[in-house]
Amino acid sequence: MSSNIAAQVKSLTESVVKEILNNESPSVEQCLEILTSVQSTIAPDHETKSVILILSIRIREESKLGIMITKSLKHLRRHKRSSESDGDSTAVATWNQCIAIADKILISLREQVAAESGQRKAKKVAVAKAESFQPGLPKTSGAYKERLRVQKKEMYKDPPAMPPAQIKIEEEWVGEPSRDEETGEMKFIPGSDSSAKLKEFLKDFCPNRSPKEILNFGAFGGTYYRPIVSAVTNIKYKSSDVLKNSVQKEWIEGLDHKTMLTSLTYQASVNKFKVKCGGSLGMWESSGWISDSDPYGWFQWYCRFYQGRRCGDDERQVSRWLKSAGPKGRFRSQLCNKIFAAGGFSHVNSVRISPVIRQTLLHWGLEITETVLRKHGIRVGKL
Repeated sequence: MSSNIAAQVKSLTESVVKEILNNESPSVEQCLEILTSVQSTIAPDHETKSVILILSIRIREESKLGIMITKSLKHLRRHKRSSESDGDSTAVATWNQCIAIADKILISLREQVAAESGQRKAKKVAVAKAESFQPGLPKTSGAYKERLRVQKKEMYKDPPAMPPAQIKIEEEWVGEPSRDEETGEMKFIPGSDSSAKLKEFLKDFCPNRSPKEILNFGAFGGTYYRPIVSAVTNIKYKSSDVLKNSVQKEWIEGLDHKTMLTSLTYQASVNKFKVKCGGSLGMWESSGWISDSDPYGWFQWYCRFYQGRRCGDDERQVSRWLKSAGPKGRFRSQLCNKIFAAGGFSHVNSVRISPVIRQTLLHWGLEITETVLRKHGIRVGKL
């Protein structure tokens, strides 16, 4: 059926080109006959307003029928004007018929294109909805967007950036980092499968606050380990389960879990610097920052990395730290510059200087100390 229609359309298009476009003195009756044949072939029920999807996208594109009919209209109108000049009212009426049919053909083609587009969009939405309920990483951006929509999360990027591919976890854990007793800075070792780039990154990856210290100082408004539904994995997580496999028991001894760890409501008063900072889980997810190995985000990764776990996401996560809190990181540099502008080392602990950046850096495992400030001052030529 499709091949027959394709052959008919091709033949009719060739007739349009030959008799209307390339013929300087076409027969108006023959033009009318050709256009009537085209109309009956591609839109037999056009008068009843029903769109018949006779032509596939391939047939329309290969035949270039729409383009040829569009060009024909210019010629038909020119021939009509010539007949008007000659005073041939009968020819004028027939040319008007030709023009009207050509217009209807183009309308039908546009309707077919619109209908097909609608069908494709509806199918895409249906597939995305079906995929959005399946556990595991989303297969398409549409499915990921549907998950975020169903979970009523903030869409920081629309369409959302896809999460990293499935992360491979190394079986062997390497143990906790070594720590400089004077500066508090930590040094981490790579895993057996770590990339050369990660090994290079780790030379500058030296947070000075451990996961235990971050949680005990007060962070994330007390909400970090609240129960969530992850748009990345499409799994619902319980706080008790996540705490067991993310933090060491002694890290959170003595903490009020409902206030400091699993609160459903963000409370700035819980934070060390008494300010609110950071984005929502939906923001992190739609930005493509969350992996399936750590559905709660960077800090969950840091808790596990600190304990010695190594995985395929380490390079990306360490890179993110370097850009934010590393020696040239934007938040670290901003805060150090502000402290120097306020007077330098005597203001290193002044909470009046950018408490939001201080809290943000704490979430990244860094506090500005005299050591950190001195390193920055030397790097930028202030010392």
